[in-house]
Amino acid sequence: MAGLFDKQAEIYSDSRPTYPSEWFSKLAALTSQHSLAWDAGTGSGQAALAVAEYFEQVIGTDISEAQLKHARQHPRVKYIHTPLSLSDDELVTLIGAVHWFELPKFYSIVKRLLRKPGGVIAVWGYNDSEVSPTFDPVMKRVRETTLPFYDPKAQCLFDGYRTLPFPFESVGLGSEGEPLQLDIQRVMSFEEMVRGLRSSSAVTKAKDQGLDLLPEEVIKELVSAWGGPNVIKTVTIKAFMLAGKVKV
Repeated sequence: MAGLFDKQAEIYSDSRPTYPSEWFSKLAALTSQHSLAWDAGTGSGQAALAVAEYFEQVIGTDISEAQLKHARQHPRVKYIHTPLSLSDDELVTLIGAVHWFELPKFYSIVKRLLRKPGGVIAVWGYNDSEVSPTFDPVMKRVRETTLPFYDPKAQCLFDGYRTLPFPFESVGLGSEGEPLQLDIQRVMSFEEMVRGLRSSSAVTKAKDQGLDLLPEEVIKELVSAWGGPNVIKTVTIKAFMLAGKVKV
């Protein structure tokens, strides 16, 4: 969806998590070809840099120029802006998160790009986190206030990708209707947690409509449940993955 993260591109880059390196080593082991990888919907490059450890070149594409301006640089990563006006053929020649995509069009392109034997597609996301029995119920109430401001396409993200169409043959890392459940451990300050909330497309949309979903009283409730503004916590981010290859 165009523009969803443009206004908060800088805090998105700073606050969103990187992904465990073992995810990418497992995916790289599934294919004998390591010359090129495509990070579709790269955002600010969180995954692209990790993929570059296993592939000779990574093409990171995104519909948002603002996010690409904050993308993290790497000698084997090339970032390309892919506006809505770009044709399928142009995109394939050049080589924006999957729940925002026009899936039939995206999957058609993927199947063209993976026509060479050995190619693998993997998609992942995260939709929740666990901190402590004190903090988690407060965070749940805050997140519930954001739900009306999300684009309907985000519903499959809230469903943990269990409802995401995925017409590919399983390679052992999740399959259509049964995504692989994964946890990301991240040590965070309270400020980092709040920046993550503020990077949400729903929070930004509400703000554009004159509604602050994170007013002072909400922040005070969150910081109290967190244990104080200077406390460092280990946060478990609840993630999920689907990986597959083109069916023959």
